[in-house]
Amino acid sequence: MEAAHCNRIFRQSIEDYHRFDTVDQPISNPFSSDSIDHLIYLKNWIDTVQWHYEDLIRDPDLDPVEGMQLKRNIDASNQQRTDVVEKIDDWFLAYFKEVEARPDARINTESPAWVVDRLSILALKIYHMEEQVSRPDAGERHKQVHQQKLNILLEQQQDLSESFDHLINELKSGYKVMKVYRQMKLYNDPETNPVLYNKDGTNRDR
Repeated sequence: MEAAHCNRIFRQSIEDYHRFDTVDQPISNPFSSDSIDHLIYLKNWIDTVQWHYEDLIRDPDLDPVEGMQLKRNIDASNQQRTDVVEKIDDWFLAYFKEVEARPDARINTESPAWVVDRLSILALKIYHMEEQVSRPDAGERHKQVHQQKLNILLEQQQDLSESFDHLINELKSGYKVMKVYRQMKLYNDPETNPVLYNKDGTNRDR
């Protein structure tokens, strides 16, 4: 697994979405459901839909009822994103389970899947910054400013891709060990969100 492979799948997902460019279109994942590529494509598709939710919710003329539904869609999307990241980490855990760690092995600041998450968001930023650079209705100053931003994003993508590949090689060789901490979001759980568990007027043990 290399960053360049992930980046190609991200780009494919983004371009597939923009064929219709609507948040309501169903996903058509081209990869086998039991493959890591399926998860990588799904991860970016969720990010891409959420990117456009975030555009829509910033419309100052948005109907409040529609805005509330969009907020709930964003919340659900965030949970889906986290779930898929954890499934990607499960794949990496299985992939590296036979690797014997060196005595001086260290733990990375983030797991491979959360680096994949950052690469996915970067791919989206690059795609949409490219749109700004090539906008036919934009002035030359606008294009120059956004070309400078695009250059920075491309450099960031290259640096993060190299760091990801280096991390994978260190995990393969036992210089680093993989350790995963699951996300524990209290506000999504009716047992831990006080607004939800107090709705019936009773307190529960947290």
